[in-house]
Parts: sequence; structure tokens; C-alpha cells
Amino acid sequence: MNIIINGTTQQLDPAKHLSDVVTSFCKQPKHVITELNGAIVLSDQWGQTSLKDGDSLEIVTFVGGG
Repeated sequence: MNIIINGTTQQLDPAKHLSDVVTSFCKQPKHVITELNGAIVLSDQWGQTSLKDGDSLEIVTFVGGG
């Protein structure tokens, strides 16, 4: 299946959950916010959120600095 992640089309195996994608793309998933098809998905919902062909996902990572 193909989904768009941060503006780039990615090919993924079917039956992936959002948690699978976040952990494969981010080293520290606890510092991440996700938006799936325009709606924020909280981290406690990632394991129950299935992805389907054509979905659009934005993964935003917090970066600290001073």
C-alpha cells in the first residue's frame, strides 16, 4: 500500500498500524505528534489506528534547544 508521509509517498506492507510506522521512522517516538488525514492522533491511539492505501500522515518531532 502507498501512503504519504510528510509529503513523500512511501510504500508499506499492508495491515500496518500507526505505531509500526512511527517507531520505524522515529528514534524517540515519545517526542512525536502525528496527524492522519488532517486529524491529530494521540500516542495512546497509535496501536489501534490502522493505515490504509492513500492515507496522508504527518509526523512532527519536537526539538529542544536554547
